[in-house]
Amino acid sequence: MNSPADRVATLGEEVRVRGLVQGVGFRPAVWRIARDCGLSGDVCNDGEGVLIRIWGPATERDRFLTRLRDEHPPLARIDEVVRGYLREDPPEGPFGISTSRSGHVHTGAVPDAATCPACLGEIFDPFNRRYRYPFTNCTHCGPRFSILEDIPYDRAHTSMGVFPFCRDCRAEYENPEDRRFHAQPVACHACGPKARLVRLDGHAVSADRYTQLDAVDAATNLLKSGEIVLIKGLGGFHLACDATNDRAVSALRLRKHRPHKPLALMARDLDVLRRYAHVSRAEEKLLQSHQAPIVLLNRLDNDSLAPGIAPGMRRLGFMLPYTPLHHLLMRRMERPIVLTSGNLSDAPQVIDDTAAVRALRGVTDWMLTHDRAIINRVDDSVVQMAGDDTMILRRGRGYAPESLPLPEGFGASPDLLALGGELKNTFCLIKDGQAILSQHMGDLEQAAVWDDTVRNLALYARLFQHVPKAVVVDRHPEYLSRKWGVEMAEEGDLPLISVQHHHAHIAAVMAEHGLPLEHPPVIALALDGMGLGDGGALWGCECLQVSYREIRHLGGLRPSALPGGSLAMREPWRNAFVQLADTFGWSVARQRFADLAIVEYLAEKPVAQLLHMRDRNVGAPLCSSAGRLFDAVSAACGLCMDRVSHEGQAAMLLEDCVDPSIMGNAAEPGYPFGIVESEKSFIQMDPRTLWQPLLGDLQGGVPVATIAARFHKGFAAGLAQLLRGALGATPWTSTVALSGGVFQNLTLLRATREALESQGLEVLVPHLIPANDGGLAFGQAVVAAAQIVAGQHPIAGGHEPCV
Repeated sequence: MNSPADRVATLGEEVRVRGLVQGVGFRPAVWRIARDCGLSGDVCNDGEGVLIRIWGPATERDRFLTRLRDEHPPLARIDEVVRGYLREDPPEGPFGISTSRSGHVHTGAVPDAATCPACLGEIFDPFNRRYRYPFTNCTHCGPRFSILEDIPYDRAHTSMGVFPFCRDCRAEYENPEDRRFHAQPVACHACGPKARLVRLDGHAVSADRYTQLDAVDAATNLLKSGEIVLIKGLGGFHLACDATNDRAVSALRLRKHRPHKPLALMARDLDVLRRYAHVSRAEEKLLQSHQAPIVLLNRLDNDSLAPGIAPGMRRLGFMLPYTPLHHLLMRRMERPIVLTSGNLSDAPQVIDDTAAVRALRGVTDWMLTHDRAIINRVDDSVVQMAGDDTMILRRGRGYAPESLPLPEGFGASPDLLALGGELKNTFCLIKDGQAILSQHMGDLEQAAVWDDTVRNLALYARLFQHVPKAVVVDRHPEYLSRKWGVEMAEEGDLPLISVQHHHAHIAAVMAEHGLPLEHPPVIALALDGMGLGDGGALWGCECLQVSYREIRHLGGLRPSALPGGSLAMREPWRNAFVQLADTFGWSVARQRFADLAIVEYLAEKPVAQLLHMRDRNVGAPLCSSAGRLFDAVSAACGLCMDRVSHEGQAAMLLEDCVDPSIMGNAAEPGYPFGIVESEKSFIQMDPRTLWQPLLGDLQGGVPVATIAARFHKGFAAGLAQLLRGALGATPWTSTVALSGGVFQNLTLLRATREALESQGLEVLVPHLIPANDGGLAFGQAVVAAAQIVAGQHPIAGGHEPCV
């Protein structure tokens, strides 16, 4: 008879695995490792993730779990493993894979993944049955979220449900030893989606006229001949043309109504890309990752791209092919192509043929499309390297909707919904100790973006079976996201929690870096265009004391008027005028600097009206915006005076003309900023001291690149002084958090970080969460969660006052 110890040693175990574990080949990996360890049992998908039942010796069960953590598939992420004993008898036969079960959802939806090397090899192998098949994929790559309608992630819940398997694909799908086992989008020439070339004007077209291969190769020939082609991709349509063809690029800009904003590029491979841009080892790894984002790279001086690709910019946004269709399209392209979102300026990317024809018929005559429906629009992600660290600027394809584990202490938070800001809108769900940040959707004032956001929120609620216990919004009363949240709260009898704009920015950085809920307050610099602060003030360059639950305003940039209100965000000259009028008085500035182009330009404007608006505070609210100060300097330097055609244009031009040798020269001074204590005992950073030397340099013929560098250098030094003054003689923290869209400026970020680290401070900056308003929803969610856990917001019915 077996001893009690023997019986325990051979007990079965139920192993619950949560995380990104569906649609990534997790069950076949479990099956393989379990069989290697001599275990019996089974594995299945369900609403909580993956459920494993194993029987065998305790040593082998432990070895199985160790190997599972070490050898899980490349797209998987294990967040939690829960073990419990089973006292039932093991099933007969070897370890098996069971069918999926429904249930309450605790698992994640997996982002789309770039083509893996094995699939890439197949599409270029003439002896493989998937030779030149544009929709080849396996469990390690291919469409996921973009084709997903429901959980669990099974073929019937995707847009591949309308394509029955052929015999060969079904055999692969049902074989646990095949890398396509239960790969839901698996298909081939015989049974899967097909590409076709069509004309948007309705005329018939035969691909044979343009190639002897297939529709994708025909599109390649059209691009090589200078045509603009609309291409149906993974998460939406793109407009493409030869990036070295000035006529094609100019025509695309004109027809798309996009005069200046940089255009994204795709190169066949790194060898082609290196002819146009510098690529570091870290950037190379990022370009070749399964996320395959657009990466911002420093351009070469001798590149032969069309001048209209990125006017005035020294960086280019490059990506590599990330689907088999793109690889096939680029196979014979020895030069890059433009691959920009398929839309008119400011509208969301189109995702179906009917909308594409309706919206873009006047942009191009050609469309390379296919019959696999895009369920979820997902824009290309945009990433840059900040030193050795990744910095996501737009979170989309490859990253969303991957969940993000919350730090220690947040596990008790109820389900929450945070609705983000007005621009670069995203929303965020809190569920089971995880934050689920949506993909970038755009500016809510655009009707099509609003409709897309409403649809996406309904989708996320269904995919994640999410029912919020409270709604979280920005404080700004005119944000559409806030108004939407108010309606939701009223209709659902839910508490409404308001979170200050810059508190959300900084809390997002804290949570991303894993600071626990009870971490002591940090000191922070939040720099952006504008957010509603205390007492109705408009903030945009603030020094703050921040915990997850509270903020305290310590100081910031001296406020200046925004003549014309929102017009000042689109017309940089307005900010330059206010700065000169505040510093010198307009009449003095006009006399002293009459020879400068900016002063001549301003003299033609209605200055009396502008001064009246400023002095009477009529249509000219005060705002301490770093973004508007950058606009003013850009206008003064003649880089962007009149009107921006896209957000951040003036500041981007200013950064991109910086002379890096000045930044690295310790003997070169930056322009001075006054540091003063205001009437309310706040520390203020006064920009009026920079204008005399800056305008003097302009009069003296100093290169604009030097002036731009001196401004960045002085501004970074001023921020460090501001923060040191706010910390006081006895510093109460050594941790600094930096966030807000202005810190996407790598020149400023690097200089500020170096200045702070030289003072012995630890500096936290955003990496996975956008520093811009695309990260607001995540920050709002963690602030609200922290306040609820602390009991500041009872959530059992009724409404909670805004905080």
